[in-house]
Formats: sequence, C-alpha cells, structure tokens
Amino acid sequence: MTSGAVRERIAAEFARHEAAVVDLSNRIGADPEVAFEEYRTAAAVVELLRAHGGFVIEGKVAGLATAFTATAGSGSLAIGLCAELDALPGIGHGCAHNVITGTSVAAALALAPFADELDLTIRLLGTPAEEVLAGKAIMLRKGAFDGLHAAMMMHPTLKDMATPHIRAVRHWSISYRGRTAHASRPFEALNAADAVTIAQVAIGLLRQQKRDADRVHTWVKEAGTAVNVIPGAATVECMVRADTLADVDLLWPRVRACFEAGALAAGVTIEVTEIAAANGFRHDGDLAGLFQANAESLGRTFPDHEDRSLGSTDMAEVSVHMPAIHPVLSFDSPPEDGNHTAAFARTAAGPEGARAIHDGGLALAWTIADAAQDGALRRRLTGSGPFVWPSTSG
Repeated sequence: MTSGAVRERIAAEFARHEAAVVDLSNRIGADPEVAFEEYRTAAAVVELLRAHGGFVIEGKVAGLATAFTATAGSGSLAIGLCAELDALPGIGHGCAHNVITGTSVAAALALAPFADELDLTIRLLGTPAEEVLAGKAIMLRKGAFDGLHAAMMMHPTLKDMATPHIRAVRHWSISYRGRTAHASRPFEALNAADAVTIAQVAIGLLRQQKRDADRVHTWVKEAGTAVNVIPGAATVECMVRADTLADVDLLWPRVRACFEAGALAAGVTIEVTEIAAANGFRHDGDLAGLFQANAESLGRTFPDHEDRSLGSTDMAEVSVHMPAIHPVLSFDSPPEDGNHTAAFARTAAGPEGARAIHDGGLALAWTIADAAQDGALRRRLTGSGPFVWPSTSG
C-alpha cells in the first residue's frame, strides 16, 4: 500500500466521522466543565468512541475520575493523542479544549481501522485539568503514558505555527493573615489587603528589571468581604513564566521578596505554597515538520512569525519525557478575541472550530501514518524502547 493510498483511505475514514465529531465539540463547548469536574465531557467522548467501535476504553485512569484512555491497534509504534477536557471558570472553553478534543478524537477514529495494518498502537488520552497545569503531569507520574513512543495534539490560537514558543511556569498561592476589625476602628486591625497592594506595586516596579521573556502575573483570590470590615485575611495566586524552569527559579526569589515586603509593611504573616509547575515545551523537529507539511497540503500557511510565544501547558511535561508536538492552528479572529476570552469560546463553536478540527485532525492522522511508514523516523522513535515512567516501573 503506497503512502498516497494510505492518505486517501485515512481521509475517507476521517470524513465518515467528521460531522459527529464536530457535533461532539459543539456540545462540549456548550456545556463547559472546569478542572477535575469534566464528568459530562468525558462521558460524551467515551460514548462517541464506543458508538463508532474499535477502541478498548479504560476509565478513571491514574486515579482521576474524568481521565480515560481509548486504545486501537497493537502495533510496535505507539502514539498518544491528547484530548483536553476542562474549561476556564466564568469563561467556558476560552482555550477551545472542545476543539482540541474533537481534533484528537477525529484523528484517532480515522486511524483506528488501519492501526494494525500500519503496525501502530493509537492511544487517545482524555486529559483533565490542563488549565491548572495538573492532569497530564499526574497521568505521567501514574503510568498513563507508559509504553508510548510519542505524543501529540493540536491547539487553536490566532496563528499557524508548527513549533510555537511555550514557556515554563510555576504557580504559587500566597496567603496573608492579619487581624480583622471594624472599619471605623482601623487602628485595631492588621490589614491583609494592604499587604496585597504593596506586593503588587513592588512587582510592578520589578518588571523594569526582569528579562523580556519573563512574565509575572497575579490574581487576588480573597481580600475582604465588606467595605466596613478591615480584612484580616487575603490570598493571591501568582504565576511566573520564563523560557525554562531554571529561569523561573532565577526570577522567583525577587518576586517572593515583593510578597514578603507586603507582609512586613502590613505587619501580617505570610505563607507561600507552590501549586503547580510545567517545563518549557520541547518540540520533536521531525514530527513537527510532518505536521506542517500535512497542514500545508490542506491550505494552511506557516509564516515566520516574529512573535511565536504562547502560554504554558502540562503537555510540556510530556515533551520532556518523550518526543511530542503541540502545533497551533489559527482561528480567523481579531487579536482581542484570542485565547482565554469568551469570544474565543464562541468562535470555537462555529465554522472556525469546525475548520480547525478538519485541518488539525486530518494533519495529525496523516502525521502519525507518515511516521509509521518512515523507516528512519520509526527506528528513532522506537529505538530506545517504549517510554516507561521511572516511578511506576522499577
């Protein structure tokens, strides 16, 4: 069977399922669920996979209620496709995880009938809680990615890029504790909200000294409940992003000093807790090149964008442990309607979302088929044996 014949047969199988997958994406988009609570989302994906057959499905993977795997084939080259399930609180699918899920599901369905013929194992991974940088890291540690030689997904954004710049990140919670008092007697209080204000001003000034690639952003989670009550407690969440975790760790002591300065000035105590972390993404050049060529054959273009930066993702943790790609395909939307906005969620539920599923899903499926038929690439991916996470395999 020639490579061209493989492409045609995969495309035909993709087309057979495409309408059902787009409908799945739209239903998920209309019913968003936040991190670790994606029960209806996971159930909808599993229901579609069961209806179309050909998959062995395992639920509650890695001890996570909404994580699952669906496997087709038993070939010697094992590839994972990641389907992100969670939405953003108050925004919905502002990062188009419904489209990401649709893209990976469509690719898996298109490849399933040919998996054994191509000597492939296809594993679709339903991954919760990407927005809090948690799901894939937990699944890695607990063995859900064991046995895979590579993993991939496609993410919508506002540009077409095969190898976007995805930064490392650490995420902290900072809690201040002071003393509550009536607002008419502020001299009896230790105002925890003042500590927040001082810290944020200090961080604003620190931005003059940080490197261009560094990012510091905060969210005030709690800082009082009423205008006539001096708050004795406040909580801030902070993320620091940089090219590598080493760069994050270089900047963090100065950022932490800003929070400690707030505590010192306000006379309150401080507690700092790290919530999550993720590496910068390591793209596999060969797989990324195949994806770009396949997407270009569908009409996508990949300009040499001066600004190639995106946010951060737990998929980067996968890329540290095995060959992986995380290309992005664009929605035709204005800059103000980009990722993490309600407008982006609305776009994902329309024609642009369907176009991304078509182009991204078919490009992923063809990329996996290409890798299966490329002797040199196949040997490189499988040459060191399947990936096994150290903590789960002696």
